[in-house]
Amino acid sequence: MAGLRTAGKVLAGTALVAVCAHAAVPLIFTPVPLTLQTFAVLLLGLLLSPRMAAVTLSVYLLEGAAGLPVFAPSPASGGLAHLIGPTGGYLLAYPAAAALVSWLYRKATRTRGFSTGLLSAAAGSLLILGCGAAWLSVMTHAPIRSVMAVAVFPFLPGDALKIALAATAAAGFQRLRHRTASNT
Repeated sequence: MAGLRTAGKVLAGTALVAVCAHAAVPLIFTPVPLTLQTFAVLLLGLLLSPRMAAVTLSVYLLEGAAGLPVFAPSPASGGLAHLIGPTGGYLLAYPAAAALVSWLYRKATRTRGFSTGLLSAAAGSLLILGCGAAWLSVMTHAPIRSVMAVAVFPFLPGDALKIALAATAAAGFQRLRHRTASNT
């Protein structure tokens, strides 16, 4: 029964990331679209254990590599092309970022609220952006300064909003969980 529950959580998590991936806006100045994927990755990091978060995002990457339509729509033909294309650095950072967010959030056991969620999610977002920029720099042989202009800076305002939304949702979930636990 526990294994079935775990599998259900993993599949629900990958479905959330896939749905958020399809909420995508292509940007004309960068090969990286604006999506809600990062929000889902950060939220899963805040809600799941580090191991479960990493496993969920690894399964998501395996689903995409197998050709399932879970990645953001792009000119890449799908499957592995996404993982080795311009967005590969972001995608491949997801399991580590979700695990990092989860670990940081759980490390602050007494203060798991909005502020802790905000700081934990911000660290995960920076990891994703850093890996995405590094990957794109290697792929294009462009200087990191140029890559930052198309792979990091344009996404900072949106990522700040996603971080705040994920922290708010996680704090609300924590309050609900505590209220439910105290009522039983």
